[in-house]
Amino acid sequence: MTDHLAQAHDLLAAHPVVDGHNDFPWALREQVRYDLDQRDMAADLTQHTHTDIPRLRAGGVGAQFWSVYVRSDFSGDTAVSATLEQIDVVRRFTDRYATDLRPARTADDMEAARTEGRIASLMGAEGGHSINCSLATLRTLYDLGVRYMTLTHNDNVPWADSATDEPKAHGLTRFGEEVVREMNRLGMLVDLSHVSADTMRDALRVTEAPVVFSHSSARAVCDHPRNIPDDVLGLLPANGGVAMVTFVPKFVLPEAVAWTKAADENMRAHGMHPLEMTSAGITVQRAFEEANPRPLATVSTVADHLDHMREVAGIDHIGIGGDFDGTAFTPEGLTDVAGYPNLIAELLDRRWSPADLAKLTWQNAVRTLRGAEDVARTAQSTRGPSLATIDQLDGAATA
Repeated sequence: MTDHLAQAHDLLAAHPVVDGHNDFPWALREQVRYDLDQRDMAADLTQHTHTDIPRLRAGGVGAQFWSVYVRSDFSGDTAVSATLEQIDVVRRFTDRYATDLRPARTADDMEAARTEGRIASLMGAEGGHSINCSLATLRTLYDLGVRYMTLTHNDNVPWADSATDEPKAHGLTRFGEEVVREMNRLGMLVDLSHVSADTMRDALRVTEAPVVFSHSSARAVCDHPRNIPDDVLGLLPANGGVAMVTFVPKFVLPEAVAWTKAADENMRAHGMHPLEMTSAGITVQRAFEEANPRPLATVSTVADHLDHMREVAGIDHIGIGGDFDGTAFTPEGLTDVAGYPNLIAELLDRRWSPADLAKLTWQNAVRTLRGAEDVARTAQSTRGPSLATIDQLDGAATA
């Protein structure tokens, strides 16, 4: 393992990690209301977050999709405004730490950042509630730099079902299909993490462009609705997209599912949202963990998912999306963004080749974004912006 760890660092120097999902912007909102003086990314923030620039460097991260997530109980204009605030802080910290971070909107930008030795900084919106059923708002988010949108978060939206809510649309509504088509026209990746299996299948049927699962693992290995069924993984080669394994213990370790449910109930008992990442929330989570030792996921647990996803979807269609700072608990060896070399070393132990690992860490994600850009160029030559509304396509009762 020691030899493989050194080899992992060398591999990541040439083919760094494109991480599909990091919730550091939400942690900034929750902990310090976006005051970057209180959370200096150039310093060691280990006591507060999973993420800072020294640990991104130590982890071999070459591109980061920063999630501009807002909670799915935010709705209407409140959700839109909060998403804009999230975008604002990403743009501010990317400007503030320009020596290390480079704004990126395209696959070429990602490659340029790698050449310059900087970390490409992209944005992904997490949940269709962020557009408030408005395609004009979707286009505005794209213009501001957002390069994927997760169709739902933990709750349904009026036009798509979530994996963790009661089915209502049973996939995508007509307006939901139009959202996917408009994302294709823009060149915004359709992110299928968090959505129901029926929504996944509908989106893959409708999309003209490669899709992404920004932070999801394999349902066959851990039977959680947030994970990807094998039949959907099997559709990725024809689509050209990428499924990015996540590290959240309750999504990768079956024994952690019930434990995490109890931890979430404990947070609610303290008057907190389960995803609250304030200092007080983290203290409550840590106290619960101390009193109730949790089943431990490890690097090997995550590698088991990657082995399975590779077998079903193929080496060209898998990637990494840790969900750091979006979860209170992490696997041993993957405690923060410095941990990626441990995962690569584990895969080397399992006889993954350097060429295959280069696809996992860098090449697949870049290719997927480039594929969406190619589709957008063609689509924009044949159709203009969609002016459809949810009332027109689904009826006023649905909206």
